[in-house]
This record gives sequence, C-alpha cells and structure tokens, in this order.
Amino acid sequence: MSNQLKPRSYAITDGPDRAAARTMLMFGDGGLSPEDLDKPIIGVANTWIEIGPCNFHLRRLAAKVKEGIRAAGGTPLEFNTVSISDGITMGTEGMKTSLISREVIADSIELVSLGNMFDAVVALCGCDKTVPGTVMAIARLDIPALTLYGGSIMPGHFQGRDVTIQDVFEAVGQHAEGTITVEELDELISKGCPGPGACGGQFTANTMATAVEMLGIAPMGSGSVPAVAAEKDRVAYEAGQLIMDMLAADRRPNQIITRKSLENAITSIAATGGSTNGVLHLLAIAHEAQIPITLEDFHTISQKTPVLADLKPGGQFVATDLYRAGGIPLLAKRLGEAGLLHTDELTVTGETIGDEASQAIETENQKVVLPVDKPLKPTGGFAILRGNLAPDGCVIKLAGQAKTLHRGPARIFEREEDTFAAIKGGKIKPGDVVAIRYEGPTGGPGMREMLGVTAAIVGAGLSEDVALLTDGRFSGATHGFMICHVAPEAAKGGALAILKEGDIVVIDVVNRRLDVELSDAEIQARLEKWTPPQPRYTRGVMAKYANSVSSASEGAVTG
Repeated sequence: MSNQLKPRSYAITDGPDRAAARTMLMFGDGGLSPEDLDKPIIGVANTWIEIGPCNFHLRRLAAKVKEGIRAAGGTPLEFNTVSISDGITMGTEGMKTSLISREVIADSIELVSLGNMFDAVVALCGCDKTVPGTVMAIARLDIPALTLYGGSIMPGHFQGRDVTIQDVFEAVGQHAEGTITVEELDELISKGCPGPGACGGQFTANTMATAVEMLGIAPMGSGSVPAVAAEKDRVAYEAGQLIMDMLAADRRPNQIITRKSLENAITSIAATGGSTNGVLHLLAIAHEAQIPITLEDFHTISQKTPVLADLKPGGQFVATDLYRAGGIPLLAKRLGEAGLLHTDELTVTGETIGDEASQAIETENQKVVLPVDKPLKPTGGFAILRGNLAPDGCVIKLAGQAKTLHRGPARIFEREEDTFAAIKGGKIKPGDVVAIRYEGPTGGPGMREMLGVTAAIVGAGLSEDVALLTDGRFSGATHGFMICHVAPEAAKGGALAILKEGDIVVIDVVNRRLDVELSDAEIQARLEKWTPPQPRYTRGVMAKYANSVSSASEGAVTG
C-alpha cells in the first residue's frame, strides 16, 4: 500500500503482484537495487540535445540533480524529450516545428511521468520552448515538481564589444547593405556563441526563465546563474534535494501556480522588456493550470509596470550582467519595493516570493537593474492592440523604441522567405508596412518566428522607418516597430487575409489600434470572395497540430 513518500510509485514497485516490474527495473548492473525501489521514485525530465548550445550542458546538470535526489533519500530516474533550436532553424521551413515542440515536450513529460507513476518530477530546460513546455507538463501533472533552467550563455567578444546571437542575425542585413565585409561577418560568426547556454539577451529563453522564477515554480535565483558557472552545479544539486522536501510536504503546482503568481510572471516580462513570446507561453501555462488569463490582463499589467532592467535587445546588458548585479532576486526585490509584486505567493521552496526577494544581494554600483524612481521606461515592454485588422488582439513590443504611430502602405507577403528576399533586394522603402500572413498557428503551421526578417530590417537601417505585422511570432531578440500574434490569423479568415498591396495601415499605440483604412463593408465584401489556402501539411505531426491548435490569443495550445 502507499506511504507518504511513495504515494504513486508504490503501484509500480511494491508487492508480489509487481514482481515482473521489479525484475525489469533491477536489470543487471545497470538497474536499480531493492533498496532503490523502497525509496520515492523521482522523474528527472531532461531536454538535453546535442544540436546547438542552449541545452548541450543539461546532461551535466542532470547528473548533479540526481546526486542531490539520492543524497536526500530518493531514487532518480532520468528520461529525455525533444528540443528544437530556434536560432538554428530560423528563417527555414524547419522553424515551423519550434512552437509545435512545446506541445510535444509537455505531452511527453506528462506521459512518461504518468506511465511510470513518479512521486515527483524535476524538469530541466534550456531553450525557448523547453521552458514553457516543462512548466505546462508540471501544471497538468500537479504532483510535487519544479523546473530548473540551464542558464545563459556567456557573451562573445567582437571588435571590443560583447555580442550575442542577435548581433549575428543583424549582421546579415548589414552585410547585404555593404556596411560590413564578409571577413567581418565570418569573424562574428565564430565568436557569437562562445560556449553552452541559452541566448544571452532578454530573449525568449531568459524571459521565460525570469517568468518561471517569478511564477514560483523554479527556485529563486537558480535561473540567473550562467550555464558555465561553477555555481550552476551547486544549484542543480540543491534542486535535487529540494524536490525531496517538496515531496515530504506534498507541495504541489496548484499551490504555486495561481492567478496572482501568474500576474507576478507577467509583471517580470514587462519589467525586463522581455520577449513577446512570454505572452503566448504564459497564456498556455495558465490554460494548463486552468486559470483564466486574457490578453487584456497582459496589457493592464504592462501599462502599470516600468521597465527596470536595462537588458538587450532594447537595452545595454545581457543575462550574465544581470547575474553579477544580483540576479532575478534583485528584480523581484525592486518590484516588491514598487508595490508591483504579490509578495505572499508561495514558491517551490516553501517560502513566499516576498521573503525570497528580501534576501537579494545587490552588487554595489550595478547599473543593470534600475531604481524604481528612475526606470528605463515608465511603462512595460509590450502592449496589446486591437482594431479591424486584429479584433482578437495582437502584441507590439515597445522596449527599445519610443515610436507610437505609423501610417503607411501595406506590402503583402505570403511567407517569411519572400519578405527576407525583398528586404535584401532593397525593395522595402521607408514608410512601408510589411505584412506577412499565413504564418499563424494553423496557417504556418507552427507560427514561425521572424528574427531573420526583423534583423534584416534593422541591419538595413530601416528599423525607425518601417513597420511590420504578422500572424506569426517574433524572436525575443526582435526590436523595432513590430507587431505579432495578429488574431484571428489569416488562415482562419482574419482580415489580414484580405489585405491588398498599397492598402493604408495605421498602427496607433496610444489608442491601442491596428487598422486598415477600409470600411467594414469593404472588408466583409473581400472576405466573402476569399477562400482558405490549402493546408501546407496533410499528414503527420504538422497536420495534427494545424487541425487542433487554438488561436494565438489563447496561447496556441492543443488541448
């Protein structure tokens, strides 16, 4: 029968009826001992992959997590799931798999954990979709669980300055414009990623690492520690010990992921000028936790939250600078001082986030996290717009730019590759509104990020003069006057589908509007003549996703 520390795994490991299961678990020299099977069984979900730097070091961290679990009296069982590198697949058909992988990650962790009846789970993540994917699974399982972020890459060094993958993408546009040589581009390529870890700015991975700590489902301060820092091994070991404490206390995600803790997470994205993907992913996490959150909640929170962290792409510094300044705990402390943090929310440690924030240590004379009375911007890093082009909403990133109004002719593109070619060919002019459609959750399918395009616009020197809108996504490294997640998407009959070359589009941030200067009657007449495009995929995982995914305004979830 079950006991307090084996509330689930006893059904796999205990009693004469489970003799065959024990035999398989105890196989030869590689299996478990009878003593191992008497202990709580802890799943260690690893998103390790050899492709790219973001998750490459997670095998090392998983070994440390397992050491911590064993030392605290548990038996760890490690398993792996998938990961897609956004940076590697960016600008290709392969990028369509990235957001889909978030669902596969969540599904696979849920399946393995349910099938093996783990008593608790530690989930290791490192890149953009693995962070929300692990938390979505944890929310579904609702057993003692935490997520551990692998940490940021160190910055590269090029021509006397720190660089990130953002600089490499933007250098492509600079090379096309002739402002850097092919030799300079090659040198930058060799220095952009100097070791393992997730992309270094407040891009999607670091945005979500910040958010999940503010959510309370990752140990406070754990995500700030860089991937290659010696302290990271200690953090991983302590996470293994912590999960055993959570199991003993039966401390579960439904006590931690609440309406208020989700608001804390949203606040952290606004305060750091974080990725617009944070909106999509927190909507998805809220969905899995069965907590109603809407786009309007994001806008309301962003409007009252100043940008306090001076981080790339809108600011100066990278994640390793934030770590040296005092890390995510320092940001939490600042938000608490500003009255913008629900300080009584529980975290995985059993302490409140307010208690943990109060223990933050600020490095003297640090310049990364600004005082509450001297913010980088008085309001947050994004806004939600609506209008006849986006009646269900869209997201505009505001960090790093002060522009609030753009009116210009639409330049229509049916896919990202054509847009990139037009920018490189000098066919996009100041004043244009670049509209990329059929890149949404269903239309893509998979809602590709557009960093190649947005970086090319920046590299071509057009970031102040050109606007871009899409039903797809942007990378966290994107900056400029860019609108994403336009809903309804074109493939579902959104007005983006009937936009024509030269139609005048107005983007008005102050009044929260995204409109085309057409009458309702003209829009309706065009929609009546419109026919949906044929699905890009008719079988396999891509087709399954396209047939089941929800709108971006609901988190682009499949369940």
